[in-house]
Amino acid sequence: MKVSLSDVILLGHATFGVVGTLAALWVFAEALNAREENAARIRAASAAAAAAMSLACLLGGYWYLRFYPAERAVILAGPWPWAHNLFMETKEHLFFATLILAWYLPLAAAEKLHASVGARKMVLSVALLTALTGIAIEGAGAIIDHGVKVALLARER
Repeated sequence: MKVSLSDVILLGHATFGVVGTLAALWVFAEALNAREENAARIRAASAAAAAAMSLACLLGGYWYLRFYPAERAVILAGPWPWAHNLFMETKEHLFFATLILAWYLPLAAAEKLHASVGARKMVLSVALLTALTGIAIEGAGAIIDHGVKVALLARER
């Protein structure tokens, strides 16, 4: 079985999305017990979240423009057109919020979280929202992928 460029880009997109989500969860866990000793880890994990989400966006955007139109046609012709109509349409808009949150996370984490309850609450909120929206986007991607699969299986019958 040949692995196509489309497959590599799509898997990279999903992988960086998961890495960004996990990095945001790491920030959340570290910020729960913010101390001077873990400030560098919080800053590093927040930068990793922003970088990974940025790469996920770049790869996903390229894949969406270059390869998704053919898959969209397959999905819409199949038994799960709502995989595109509901989940891709939602994902197209929700990822902007996730990306903005991920970009803000390193800025918020630059504060002395161990000394400021307000700054710690902000980082906890942003990290949790980044992770939750990241999980929602990953789930939507799985449903979209399955929409393609069921459409192709329906063609074979």
